[in-house]
Amino acid sequence: MEITTLQNQVDEWIKTIGVRYFNELTNMAMLTEEVGEVARIIARRYGEQSEKESDKSKDLGEELADVLFVTICLANQTGTDLQSAFDKKLKVKTERDKDRHANNEKLK
Repeated sequence: MEITTLQNQVDEWIKTIGVRYFNELTNMAMLTEEVGEVARIIARRYGEQSEKESDKSKDLGEELADVLFVTICLANQTGTDLQSAFDKKLKVKTERDKDRHANNEKLK
């Protein structure tokens, strides 16, 4: 699925169910909160912190989807074409890192 399709889906959802977009500062705060929830799961499930019983039922995929949803909201609000931005970033990373990772002894 193209990112553009996701941006359109989120915009349609906001217009039909969500009433309106929260303002950009509210969405930025929400994004920070959602990233924190992802970090909590990762730190406890895959890191060295012990996982609390109440955290064991948390769904990492759901939390990552929350991050994606709010990111798309911010992109829509600011007129950012995420597909174009992602394609450009992937090209830059490919050109910059094509040999770097292959030659990194730490990754072998």
